[in-house]
Amino acid sequence: MTDEHPHPDERRSAPGSVPEADLSRVRTVPVGGRPNKVLAEQFAAPPPADPAARTFGAFVGSLPRILQAESFLAVVDAIVGAVEKRRTVLWMLGGHVVKTGLAPVLIDLMRRGAITHVASNGSAGVHDYEMARWGGTSEDVEAGLTDGSFGMADETGRDMNGAFRRGMEQGWGMGESLARDLAARDDLAYPELSLLLQSHRLGVQYTLHPALGAEIIHQHPAADGAAIGDTGHRDFRRLAQALVGLDDGGVVVNVGSAVVMPEVFLKALTVARNLNGGAPRAFTACDLDMQRHYRPRVNVVERPTRTGGGRGYAITGHHEIMVPLLAWSIAERLG
Repeated sequence: MTDEHPHPDERRSAPGSVPEADLSRVRTVPVGGRPNKVLAEQFAAPPPADPAARTFGAFVGSLPRILQAESFLAVVDAIVGAVEKRRTVLWMLGGHVVKTGLAPVLIDLMRRGAITHVASNGSAGVHDYEMARWGGTSEDVEAGLTDGSFGMADETGRDMNGAFRRGMEQGWGMGESLARDLAARDDLAYPELSLLLQSHRLGVQYTLHPALGAEIIHQHPAADGAAIGDTGHRDFRRLAQALVGLDDGGVVVNVGSAVVMPEVFLKALTVARNLNGGAPRAFTACDLDMQRHYRPRVNVVERPTRTGGGRGYAITGHHEIMVPLLAWSIAERLG
């Protein structure tokens, strides 16, 4: 027995044709009852007609409350809140951050209490030390690699490794060792541009986290693995202790470190939580970089906040633009 009245979506216009859905049977909903992710009040505002009203505060206030702009403003809120609650605001840096000329901006954030701890990979320490001593850094790697002269600056390797040996003898961390070395010199070219030196003077802890063999000073005849390990591991322990201050409102910002600092942070965090009953929790984590990388995303933004009830943000942008924008926005809020 055949069906004389087939369902509309089973009808064929001609023998052998493909069945089509019958859109006349689709259920619709009223647009007024539909939840919307974008509303008119979230839109950006153009520059004011009055030149006097075109302030940086007006610019920040004009940003759309959508996607990365909303995330950016949330990070500003979190840092300002951490300053007000006197929580730890940790900035983790890669060497590129120093090479893009951002030290004055970061030093100002230290003075405002918007950076309470700096942690960096070894390359950031090298660039900062050279800038303070001689006013220049960042050699042409490819040109020096041709004849084996890349990374062979004598004074850099000799003096930084000497600082580590003194630090091992005195019980200093790696960052402290370099800061004390710079503070003892009276011939610095640009002391005001040194994160190591200025953090020392401002009482902001700077921990340095080496990757043995990854920094030019490790290939110098003066390199001392024992001193590098001793001062570097002391800074790891200091960082783990400092992370406790992130609890309930602190902030960690990773800028330009794709591997070393995200890995160090994850291990230091588990030490802190192991020793402090699961704290720190409920903090904000932000990765700020020119391109997305696996370790900052999972080790800084996702895993620590998912396991601790915090919030994580990944914002893409060039350091030389995004860090000043963030710093100016924080300064605008703090007054």
